[in-house]
Amino acid sequence: MKVMPTVAIVQEPSVFLNLEASVEKALAHIKEAAADGAQIVSFAECWLPGYPVWLDFAPNAAVWDEPGAKALFRLLAENSVVAGDKYLTAFQSLSKDLGVFIVLGTHEREGATLYNTTFTFSPSLNAPVPHRKLVPTYTERLVWGRGDGSTLETVETPWGVLGSLICWEHWMPLARAAMHAKQEFLHIAQWPIVKDMHQIASRHYAFEGRCAVAAAGSIMTKGDIIDGFKSLNVNEPDAEAMLMSMPGEMADFVHNGGSAVIAGDGSYITEPVFDRSGIVFGEIDLKVQREAAQTLDTSGHYSRPDVFELTVNTAPQPGVKFKDS
Repeated sequence: MKVMPTVAIVQEPSVFLNLEASVEKALAHIKEAAADGAQIVSFAECWLPGYPVWLDFAPNAAVWDEPGAKALFRLLAENSVVAGDKYLTAFQSLSKDLGVFIVLGTHEREGATLYNTTFTFSPSLNAPVPHRKLVPTYTERLVWGRGDGSTLETVETPWGVLGSLICWEHWMPLARAAMHAKQEFLHIAQWPIVKDMHQIASRHYAFEGRCAVAAAGSIMTKGDIIDGFKSLNVNEPDAEAMLMSMPGEMADFVHNGGSAVIAGDGSYITEPVFDRSGIVFGEIDLKVQREAAQTLDTSGHYSRPDVFELTVNTAPQPGVKFKDS
């Protein structure tokens, strides 16, 4: 076992909206990262098959009954993973074959609802461990449902506990407290882009949790988005028009990365990488975390359970329950 594990963040564009092609690309990037020494490989928020950027940039994305928004939602649903499908099975098989942990942001479909779901693949498991975003942020509620406490999970590794949260979950104090109580050695913070406030949240999480943080951001130009859409070979003029309505030229970045690796004292192991694609690596020194815990352990010696108490409901919360008479 390597004493100082290496984490890799894949800061490469997916094939936007194209699930099949994005899976092929992701598998190739994981193999590349593993060949360069990574034991843990992470992707950005809902990398598979791309963050729904029209929600942020298309002027009419939130207009009621807008044809383009409806068409894009349908195409996204058709290109989302389903628990146990061949796409997730391919990542699980690769995790076992390479002996690497994979943390993959996806769009997941269950029934007619989509979820922003991170799947963590472990070489020692037969199926990935899901985490569904607890609260979609702002316009994201036009696309995703809400997760529940049943997927607030972590995965055991040879170096300790591996966990993750998605985007603005890092500003949910109780979600952070729950995750800190699990004593992560590495936390994957998934974002669409790791801009300034997201860097602050990621560094704060590392300092507060006394764990390393891989802040994973995506990178894509407007051209990447249009090319990905066209790779679907579908006749969807309303969807294409909505994507084209986003401002900027084809070469302009819509998301410009910012991926970074942060130590348990809040300092950078790997400085943020903006405006270029590639794989961002960072080596984690577990000694830093042990030493930092002397002054702060928010669920241990720096807690006050006589004053504050947190109860986490980890039971699944389905909308409909069937009971035998």
